[in-house]
Amino acid sequence: MKTTDESRPAGFGALLWLALATFSMGIDGYVLAGLLPQIADDLAVSEAAAGQLVAVFALTAALAGPVLSSFTGRWERKLVISLSLGVFVLGNLLIAVSANYAMAMAGRVVSALGGSLLSAVVSAYVLAKTAPERRGRALSFVLGGFLAATALGVPVGLVIGQDDWRLPLFLVTGVGAVALIGILINVPRLHLPSLTLRQTLSPLARPAVIGSIFVATGIMCASYLCFTYATLIFEPRVGAGGPIIAAMFGYGIVSLGGNILSGRITDRIDPKHVIALIIGILIVVALLGTAGLLLPGAAGGVAAFAWFFGCAFFNGGSGVALQSRLGDIAPDSMSLVLALNGSGMQLGSALGGMLGGALLASGVPADGLLPASAVVLAVTMGLHLLVSRAAPRATALRR
Repeated sequence: MKTTDESRPAGFGALLWLALATFSMGIDGYVLAGLLPQIADDLAVSEAAAGQLVAVFALTAALAGPVLSSFTGRWERKLVISLSLGVFVLGNLLIAVSANYAMAMAGRVVSALGGSLLSAVVSAYVLAKTAPERRGRALSFVLGGFLAATALGVPVGLVIGQDDWRLPLFLVTGVGAVALIGILINVPRLHLPSLTLRQTLSPLARPAVIGSIFVATGIMCASYLCFTYATLIFEPRVGAGGPIIAAMFGYGIVSLGGNILSGRITDRIDPKHVIALIIGILIVVALLGTAGLLLPGAAGGVAAFAWFFGCAFFNGGSGVALQSRLGDIAPDSMSLVLALNGSGMQLGSALGGMLGGALLASGVPADGLLPASAVVLAVTMGLHLLVSRAAPRATALRR
C-alpha cells in the first residue's frame, strides 16, 4: 500500500528542520538583550526604551500564544508551523530594516505573534507524530535547537552585532527562512481530530492542567530570580569580561546536556516523577550553592560555577518533562495547553526578574538570591505533588 505524506512518521530529517526553526527562535530570544547600547544609539532612544523591545516580545508571546493556538486548532499542523515561522521571519526582517523605533517595535510584535504560536505547535506536532516510547528524545532534540542557540548562536550574534546590531536579525531571518524551506519540503502533514471550541478549551477546567502550567511558572521564576542577576554573583569572585562570557557559554552547553538526558529518561519514567526529581535536585543545588559561596577566594569562584552549571543542567532538562506531562494529561488540546505552558514560563521569567530586583532593592545581597530561589522551588514542589495526586495517571506508553 502506498504511503501518503500524512502517514509518514516524523523522522530525523523532519525533526532536524523543526530544530533549526527553534534554533532561529533561540537566537532571537536572547541576542538583543546584549546589544541594547547599540540599538539605543542607532534608533536615538534610551537604553531603557531599547530594553522594551525585549519586554514587548515576551508580553506579546504570553498573551497571543494561547489565543492563536485556540484559533488555529482545527488547521492542518504543517500549515500552522509554516505560517507561524513565516510570520516570525517577516517580523525579524522588519526589525532588521527598521528606520525608527516604532518600526522596530512593530517588528517585535509581529515576530512574537509568529514565535508564540510556533513554539507551541512544534512541540504538539512532535508529541502527536512520534511513537510514545520515543517522544521524550524527539522533543528534546527539537527543543535542543533553542538551547543550542543559547550556547552557539547567541555568542556569534553578539560578536557580529557589535558594529551593527541589525546583522544578528538578518542571521535570524536567514536561518528561519532556510528552516521554512526545509519544513515545506520534508515535514509530513498532520491533521488532528477536529474539535469544537468548547472541547478544545475543556482542559482549562481541569485543575491538573492549570496546576501543571503553574509548576512551569515556579521553576522558571526560581531560575530567573538568579539567572537575571548572575553577573552580580560572579563578578566579585571571578571578575568581569572573559569569565562571565565563559559562564554564559557554559550555561548553554550544560543546559543542552540536561535537555538530552531528560528526553531519554522521560521516555522510560512518568514525566511527573522526572519533574519531582528535577525540582528536588534544584533545591539541593540552591542550598549547596548558598553554602559554597561562603567559601573564600578561588574556592568561592569554583562554587559559583558549580552552582550555575548545576542549575543549567536541571533547568535545561525541565522543559521536556513539563511538556510531555501536559501532552499526557491533555492529548486532545496539546497546542493550546503547550501555548499556555509557554505563557506560564514567560510569566515565571518575568516574575523571577522582578522578585530578584525587589530583593536586591530591599538590601538583600546578590548571594541571598540563591536561598530565595530554594524557597520558590519548595513552594513549586508542594504544588507539583498536589497536582500529581489530582491528575490521572499518564496514558502514554513508557518503557
